[in-house]
Amino acid sequence: MMKYLLVLLSALVCLSSTSVNAFAPSSPRVTAGASVRTQPQSFLSTPTLSSSPTVLFGKKEARAQGNERKNKKERVKKVKDDVIEVEGKVIESLPNAMFRCTIEGAPETQEPVLATISGKIRKFYVKILVGDQVTIELSPYDLTRGRITFRKR
Repeated sequence: MMKYLLVLLSALVCLSSTSVNAFAPSSPRVTAGASVRTQPQSFLSTPTLSSSPTVLFGKKEARAQGNERKNKKERVKKVKDDVIEVEGKVIESLPNAMFRCTIEGAPETQEPVLATISGKIRKFYVKILVGDQVTIELSPYDLTRGRITFRKR
């Protein structure tokens, strides 16, 4: 019996020391110097939207940055250290998405580069024809082979 009274007394002390109003109606908190206006809520009125700026996080932030980048006309791409990027012209179309390209500014005696199309060009079905101006990435290990990464308009 004594334990029961002790537990009941400690529970009352805990409840009186905390300000938990689980079943009490909520009232707006008023800070010093601030006045609170309450308007009666009707179920037929439409809620008003606040005009505060929206802050995005995570995927939505990345998508918003991507949409901003799409509106720009300048081409943004990653910088690769181990490739040599040159401008060229397609002179022959070969099977299996392979092309012979001449490098602009190279002497006439230099043999053409054998180039294939990159994954993005293949993915978006960019058509490359004979005579197109293209950007070619050459590997420093084999300067006779390359990858077409961009087709000039």
